[in-house]
Amino acid sequence: MRYKFSEITPEISHLAEMSLEGYRIDPELYTQYDVKRGLRDINGNGVVAGLTNISTIKVLETGDGMPNHGDGKLYYRGIDVEDIVAGFIKEKRFGFEETVYLLLFGKMPSEHELTSFRKLLADFREIPSNFMRDVIMKAPTDNMMNTLAKSVLALYSYDDKANDISIPNVLRQSVELITMFPVLSVYAYHAYRYARLGGDLFIHSPKPDLSIAENILYMLREDGRYTELEARILDLALVLHAEHGGGNNSTFTVHVVSSSGTDTYSAIAAALGSLKGPKHGGANIKVAMMFDDMKQNVKDWTDEEEVKNYLRRLLHKEAFDKAGLIYGMGHAVYSQSDPRAKVFKGFVESLSSEKGRHEEFALYSLVERLAPEVIAEERRIYKGVCANVDFYSGFVYRMLGIPDELFTPLFATSRISGWSAHRIEELINSNKIIRPAYKAISPMREYTDMENRMD
Repeated sequence: MRYKFSEITPEISHLAEMSLEGYRIDPELYTQYDVKRGLRDINGNGVVAGLTNISTIKVLETGDGMPNHGDGKLYYRGIDVEDIVAGFIKEKRFGFEETVYLLLFGKMPSEHELTSFRKLLADFREIPSNFMRDVIMKAPTDNMMNTLAKSVLALYSYDDKANDISIPNVLRQSVELITMFPVLSVYAYHAYRYARLGGDLFIHSPKPDLSIAENILYMLREDGRYTELEARILDLALVLHAEHGGGNNSTFTVHVVSSSGTDTYSAIAAALGSLKGPKHGGANIKVAMMFDDMKQNVKDWTDEEEVKNYLRRLLHKEAFDKAGLIYGMGHAVYSQSDPRAKVFKGFVESLSSEKGRHEEFALYSLVERLAPEVIAEERRIYKGVCANVDFYSGFVYRMLGIPDELFTPLFATSRISGWSAHRIEELINSNKIIRPAYKAISPMREYTDMENRMD
């Protein structure tokens, strides 16, 4: 009997069940052998695996003697991201392209340099001829991250210098991918909507005079219209998601894969596979879905005790996805505040007023305040827990009318600027393949002849 592709047969189920014991590792052994699970020590501090010039994540000292207890700070190339955003606001300009320039080249551009760089991005933005028909429209999927990864790998075939890892060529590939990611992501959604949901197919070519944030809204919406506040908040989201150190899962993936000497398309596709995971880039969708469930199950959004009870049920695996998590709360480094969430919050409130969704914003703010209290009570965590950048980003995307399927691709559209900078840094500075050690704990056994093996 032939089975359909992707079908889990009874034989596969049996083999999987039989193999489980051979994979399980006693958790006590991690302590016994001092293994840093997830490359983090018992206090949650990351194991230093490399050096980077690209960004710095810090927790300010408070003087109370408690580690990681102050406000969080994030620096792009040594410049406080809060100051970067304040400069964009003060001068009323879109800042993501400028942020990309800073990450790639290590300095803020002059007016002339920025104008030239924006023109370069516009020139590289057009996807290859027939790429929409031959790649994006073929076998569309409901997960845009897979389509985006497929598109990146397909671009390898269109590049005559795909395997050239000289810095000028990698920089050229990086700039092309940075400027094409918004186009590939939005087109992937339109193809899926048309083929799987029966929607109308409309394709807006990006405009060279628009910023990346403006082009995303223009290409996504059938009428191509958007407000200035919408575009500026999306631009801000791109700036805040652009980079977050070499140790986050997807960026570390770029370092690991790049250290093998492979091509740019393979390295970025690997990073996309990492970012797709719900523990990484997919977290903003989980936050939005959690709030959907909360709004259905909490009758009075202003009742603190009712909201607290729902949060307790989340932690006790009695609500939403029963994972025992309050999504959007907590971070590996930040405990008192995530600077990205802090910057974002004021703009989120402005957008919620424009969209008539102030009550929802008030609920988010209430959860942001109450969740640390509930987590401290239920989990006995005293170092502090704060809202991270994912807490508000899904709400923002929903208010902008961005479909859930594009939440993580938007994260990738921003973060590829950081990935590209880290790839170039790895290629310039490292001549060793990244290869951490795993301790083998399997007992030694004698080989047994076939006739003596038991079923």
